[in-house]
Amino acid sequence: MKYSRLTKEQFEELHQEFINFLATQSITGEEWEDIKTNKPEVAVQELDVFSDLVWEGVLSTAKYVEHISPQQMHLFSLNEANMHVIAVQLKNALDLTTKEGFNWLRENLMDEDVEFLQAKKEYTEDKNMDKFTLIQQGGVITKGELYQFFNKLIN
Repeated sequence: MKYSRLTKEQFEELHQEFINFLATQSITGEEWEDIKTNKPEVAVQELDVFSDLVWEGVLSTAKYVEHISPQQMHLFSLNEANMHVIAVQLKNALDLTTKEGFNWLRENLMDEDVEFLQAKKEYTEDKNMDKFTLIQQGGVITKGELYQFFNKLIN
């Protein structure tokens, strides 16, 4: 498996897509029940293949990833050739993951306790794995509103 197996909740959300996936392999519902019971290792392989297909689709279309921790915010724009990251760092004791900390940042963007950095990073040979790594490290795929706001602010 290239990425990670979907969670039970994710499989439940993608129930119809999984049925369609099995159908493309000419596996009926009855056959799937038999595979789960009598060949659990084959069932796990099917779940893993489906998980990788889902991840490939999601990662191929992802345009922005955000990672917010107590003192830093990393906002990634996943461009065709590279990733552009805007980092916002707090030099004070406020916590960006709280409503109070985030509101303080909104009202004090030009405060000396706020530092902005930006960089570009080239992808490796496997662009989707690079994106997946960001998610594994705590990033969340977004629509990019925060990235776009800060990009306009500092550029």
